[in-house]
Amino acid sequence: MTDDHEEETPRETFDHDPIGHAQVGGGMTVGELADEYGKAGIGAADLHEAVDITAEMFDDDVTTFLGLAGAMVPTGMRQIVADLIADGHVDVLVTTGANLTHDAIEAIGGKHHHGAVHEEGKTEREHDERLRDEGVDRIYNVYLPQEHFALFENHLRSEVFPALEAESQEEGAVSIQRLTEELGRANSAVNEAEDVDEHQGVAATAYEHDVPIHCPAVQDSVLGIQAWMQSQVTDFTLDALADMTPLSDIAAEAEQTGAFVVGGGVPKNYVLQTMLVSPDAYDYAVQLTMDTPQTGGLSGATLEEARSWGKLEKAARNASVYADATITLPLVVAAAREKIES
Repeated sequence: MTDDHEEETPRETFDHDPIGHAQVGGGMTVGELADEYGKAGIGAADLHEAVDITAEMFDDDVTTFLGLAGAMVPTGMRQIVADLIADGHVDVLVTTGANLTHDAIEAIGGKHHHGAVHEEGKTEREHDERLRDEGVDRIYNVYLPQEHFALFENHLRSEVFPALEAESQEEGAVSIQRLTEELGRANSAVNEAEDVDEHQGVAATAYEHDVPIHCPAVQDSVLGIQAWMQSQVTDFTLDALADMTPLSDIAAEAEQTGAFVVGGGVPKNYVLQTMLVSPDAYDYAVQLTMDTPQTGGLSGATLEEARSWGKLEKAARNASVYADATITLPLVVAAAREKIES
């Protein structure tokens, strides 16, 4: 029996919007699958919202900042990012030195390989000790032979650093963005000259399409280690603050802006904090992450929290999807592309 008082109480926060039941079948497009997600709840509803916002963000009138953290390049997301840049959906890329390192390795002929977290009958430690002896580095279930790092280091010394060293001699320290630009140029040149089977990659595509790459924590990578070593024996050196002016100028001059953030860490914060010195804030924001907000760390901070700082407009459209980005990035990008290309 229902309480009369409960019947009379207005439901101010309730809206009649029943949960539907997703239907899937053979031959569905990714966009159709994303629409089915929209009938459901929890993460499915979040992903559907993220697709809708991403499609709006990829519009030509929106200046889109892509933050790319984590092991996205070595785990197979490289082509997705390069294609977004080539098709004009990314105006600024902020990423890690590690992603740029692995991107260059593939551009010049190296490859990452399917691996395993551990071998049958062995502990994870025993497995990794054996990999160490065999000269193979592991990124969860991805392998990279260490000789590819030697290939990369030779590439830097012969194709990338000489031009930057000459600039440092004449003009002083060069920006990190200038380093990533020269890396992209060299990757493109070697990839074409040596007819490498693998695509030229993220940095090379950004170079060819005049998309700046910012790498604020470049020291935290093999690329950064090699840059430091070069600075010890030549006039080459980097200016860590030089990138901030051109990056801030892009944000300040944009009519509408969007933040597409994959993972957390420095790339996420660098993308979001740009709006602290801009007259406006992000109009759109999508975050693909597995980090939780309860620890108070930046990687897990919600986009709603970013709104309190003035990094997002009060009326900004935003969505966060909490799942492995190697699963969600292809889904969101494919479904968003289907929306804007249909």
